[in-house]
Amino acid sequence: MMNISVKTTTIAAALFFSLAGNLAIVPIVNAADKCPIEARKSKAVGQSVAKKVGKSFKAYQDGDVDEAIAILLEANAKHDFDKAYVNRMLGNFYAEKSQMDTAIKYLKKAVDADILGGVDHAATVRLYADLLIQEKNFKESIPQYYRWMAFTCKEDAQVYRRIGIAYSEQKNWNKVLEVANKGLAISDKPDKGLYQMKLTAYFNQKKYPEAIAVLETMVPLFQDDKRLWVQLAQFYLMTEKYTKSLATYDLAYKNGFLETSGNITRLAQLLSQKGSPYRAAKIYEKHMKSGLIKKDEKAFAILAGFYHNAKELTEAALYYGKAADVSSNGKYYLRQGRILSLDGQYKPAIVALKKSLDAGIDHPGEAQFELALAYLGLKQYKSAYSRATLAANDKKTARSAKSYLSYIKEKARVHNVTL
Repeated sequence: MMNISVKTTTIAAALFFSLAGNLAIVPIVNAADKCPIEARKSKAVGQSVAKKVGKSFKAYQDGDVDEAIAILLEANAKHDFDKAYVNRMLGNFYAEKSQMDTAIKYLKKAVDADILGGVDHAATVRLYADLLIQEKNFKESIPQYYRWMAFTCKEDAQVYRRIGIAYSEQKNWNKVLEVANKGLAISDKPDKGLYQMKLTAYFNQKKYPEAIAVLETMVPLFQDDKRLWVQLAQFYLMTEKYTKSLATYDLAYKNGFLETSGNITRLAQLLSQKGSPYRAAKIYEKHMKSGLIKKDEKAFAILAGFYHNAKELTEAALYYGKAADVSSNGKYYLRQGRILSLDGQYKPAIVALKKSLDAGIDHPGEAQFELALAYLGLKQYKSAYSRATLAANDKKTARSAKSYLSYIKEKARVHNVTL
């Protein structure tokens, strides 16, 4: 749910309300037409009520809101205008005390009476709508905001934003888009909140290309918002635009906008997939050493994979070994052993491969076959033959192992080694 923070109008401001100063307020009537707020003449309350009003306001100014309310409750207004005026003041005072249900009750009476002077009525309708949305009466708030715009003959971008919030809470995404576009059309400067509403609406409708278009507009407008860069990169990824996703992640990284291990990991994975595994490894390793990426089995294995793809065999073996050490997972010792053997480091390869057997792997024949190759590299034909024989007993490696047995026999014969 969107966060809603509505600052209650202070009583002094409410009683002497001025419409000047609202942001992005656009007239919606022709100059020749008379607006309701201008046509509504101001009146004065009756003499007896006026005394109570003055006394009540004095108590409020002195900081005694409870006394101000008590005085008004004794006003005993008889005429409709006097009742509406008193109800409006009571609504403001109760709002000041954060007694919102009671404030809404009195403001509703004042609004429904539709009799206050132009400026007073406009201020009352606006406050009533603001309190309704603050108290999560979203459906009820919408017509009041439109009522305010109709009465004042002005469109307000911030009012459209609040209407958008109300429609968002009701998951009426088409209406959210409608009011967000209206608000943006009259805003005198880019409104991030209204753009965010559009993004949320398109996302919830699963209209991802449209959501991307919004983000592509937002990122240049709000370049310092790190979150927007990440969102755009994620949406590109979601829609399988991998090149654009990588470019966005990479630019965000260069600007210092990637601050989570997840985002660094995604950048590194895209780099590796797009032909830059070495750079992926160095970025990932840097943030692992800084502590941003936790040093655990998964992280070590990911880093090993990057180095492996980059054909940096020493580093790949190192990190597969670290993954195995923290998890006692035999498959990582097996990978370490294979890489070391491939790199001609047969003795450390044999150590790693034996560890894989001790830790346990699904197909022991894989480690036995790699051991056979490592011993063969060291010209230890008897050990090579023994390991190849064991590998021949595993269905997964039987064919490869059997093909090597005769080769090892021949090598042993040439070197006068008894098997």
